[in-house]
Amino acid sequence: MLFSHKTRFISRITRNTLALILAGGRGSRLGELTDWRAKPSVPFGGKFRIIDFPLSNCINSGIRRIGVLTQYKAHSLIRHIQQGWGFLRGEFGEFVEVLPAQQRLHEQWYAGTADAVYQNLDIIRLHDPEYVMILAGDHIYKMDYGTMIAYHVDHGADMTVGCMEVPLNEAKAFGVMSIDKEGRVVRFTEKPEHPEPMPGHDGVALASMGIYVFNTKFLYEQLIKDADQKNSSHDFGKDIIPSLIEKYRVMAYPFRDVQSSSQESNQKAYWRDVGTIDAFWQANMELIGVSPELNLYDQEWPIWTYQEQLPPAKFVFDDEDRRGMAVDSMVSGGCIISGSKVRHSLLFSNVYVRSYATVEDCVVLPNVDIGRDCRLRKVVLDKNCRVPDGMVIGENHEEDAKRFHVTPAGVVLVTPEMLGDEIHYVR
Repeated sequence: MLFSHKTRFISRITRNTLALILAGGRGSRLGELTDWRAKPSVPFGGKFRIIDFPLSNCINSGIRRIGVLTQYKAHSLIRHIQQGWGFLRGEFGEFVEVLPAQQRLHEQWYAGTADAVYQNLDIIRLHDPEYVMILAGDHIYKMDYGTMIAYHVDHGADMTVGCMEVPLNEAKAFGVMSIDKEGRVVRFTEKPEHPEPMPGHDGVALASMGIYVFNTKFLYEQLIKDADQKNSSHDFGKDIIPSLIEKYRVMAYPFRDVQSSSQESNQKAYWRDVGTIDAFWQANMELIGVSPELNLYDQEWPIWTYQEQLPPAKFVFDDEDRRGMAVDSMVSGGCIISGSKVRHSLLFSNVYVRSYATVEDCVVLPNVDIGRDCRLRKVVLDKNCRVPDGMVIGENHEEDAKRFHVTPAGVVLVTPEMLGDEIHYVR
């Protein structure tokens, strides 16, 4: 058996795999957080961007030939990749290559996930991989892709789909599949109105993660065939996978993250979509916990990113009514907590919290200045916000809604434009 959850496969099969990360989507449910950046470029976890997680999974898995397919407002994403992911050595055949939508094969942008890959077939042929791995660029998780590719090879698959169990009431947002005893996919429906539960598990469905492994020649054939179908939406979930199930060998690979696999536990694998403001806030808040499900301190599976050269965080003043302090929080480099209180919050880099301010249950993105006497509770502050002295946010949602974005769960999103800043900062 090639496949084992206990073994990492940094070997010929990973070295001869090309990974394509689909990073062109806006992520409209994130509201104003994606007005000036694509969803994969949204900051996460104090110092990272969402795209860093699939990229780090590739590097840690031994896949060092990576293409990132971009489209929607990609400037900040491209700049981040150039700054943080240029350490691979081209002379060794290693690269992270940005593949923007260029209307290479016809006069339209990427029409769907399959079309995005189809429009880059000439580049795939240039690299001549044995396997192609297709990844979503907008999810938070850790995964050894080597074990999935080994599973694909060991089972003689034409295509393998990464899958996980999700609650039935959430399955409408996914491609839902049924499998036989061997793990072969026998049915697949993209975002069904009435998802099919797993046999013996009425409250759970088996969902696609949008992670696929293909034999390269097989991928060429199917993309060219799909491109010729006038009625196709040119999407892997809606068109490609359903068309393959009967004639070809499509296998389902059960997702386990690196942590749960190494611990040999029954712990549910960590995977987050962070597709809404509430989910984004919650996933960041989870990181503050004593033992969060996502371990960012894991030295065996590090998350790589662009590392700014910043001074340590600083906490100044120690008067009774003016004490710089942070409790039950994560504070990144370059931050100054000046005579103010930060509680149960996550501060990205270069955040200045001025005297007598209180910040609680907040996610504060980079380069934010919070003025004196401010009170902020359950707020997401976008990059480059300048909060005026004395402003109160999060205590009166009716007032907040007149100016800011208030979510169903009561999280208040604040952007520079909402604060009256007309400059469109690079995000």
